[in-house]
Amino acid sequence: MVVWQGSRISLDFEGPMLRVCFGGSVEQNVFDLTVDEQSEIIVVPAGQEWCFAWPHELGNARHQLTLCKRSEAAAGQVRFAGVEIGANAKAWLPPVIPCKLRMEFFGDSITVGACNEDQATDQWEDRRTHNHALSYSSLTAAAFHADYRCMAVSGMGIVTGYVDVKAGEVWDKVYPRADSPRADLKAWQPDVVLVNLGENDDSFSGSINRPFPSEFTPGYAALIKAIRAAYAQAHLVLLRGGMYGGAKSPELRAAWEAAVEKAGTGDPGISHFVFAHWSSDHPRVSDHRAMANELTSWLKAQPFMSPFL
Repeated sequence: MVVWQGSRISLDFEGPMLRVCFGGSVEQNVFDLTVDEQSEIIVVPAGQEWCFAWPHELGNARHQLTLCKRSEAAAGQVRFAGVEIGANAKAWLPPVIPCKLRMEFFGDSITVGACNEDQATDQWEDRRTHNHALSYSSLTAAAFHADYRCMAVSGMGIVTGYVDVKAGEVWDKVYPRADSPRADLKAWQPDVVLVNLGENDDSFSGSINRPFPSEFTPGYAALIKAIRAAYAQAHLVLLRGGMYGGAKSPELRAAWEAAVEKAGTGDPGISHFVFAHWSSDHPRVSDHRAMANELTSWLKAQPFMSPFL
């Protein structure tokens, strides 16, 4: 199954014919399909097997294919069923490009890139305009030529949010739900982990006229402790910001700063960073680029990043 946003599949093939096939699609699954230097957006219909026929002319030469999931895990998952190419045509594993750096991002809709290609109003009905590839997380990873993963769910908080699942329930899971099997965290270990959570704890509480949750600070610190236990060698970066709450809410700021102090006490492998750029609606692509530029510049100046530059 292809689950999390940013999941990537690559192969090389030859010949003038290509069909990319899927099966068992649940809800909305949107991909960027790139062959050589041309790209198409694929919207996989929910249901059973379905194939997308490449609409552009292909010569008999060797081609490079990359499939990247642009819609988030909570919006849908799908089984990748493989490709169909011409009779007697060959396919190859693509050349392995070694990455010096592995990054993992944990967060909510900001980190996902939700609504970033929408017009003036945020919308959630058509996920084609939710492009994770142009999120600050993906752009930051690209700036370092890093292999990366993004475990983020729109509406999710530490204690409360617009969805039932909490960050502590899904950060180490295969699927974005509390009853999901656990992932094998030893199979892929990040060098740098970045966490950006709290916006939904603040905004959802305000939307139902409740105070900011008092359990946020211990809950956030407990999450960081769990991540540290799983990734003992990684450097952890605790982020705040991107939207109004992270930039302007005194309650979130105070609770987050207390959590950062609590989590970071005695652990020199934890740093923190606050975005200066923020937006009132979900960040659009230009906002994500500004955030990625801020974060990238800050990371390049940090001593823990020197082995990866």
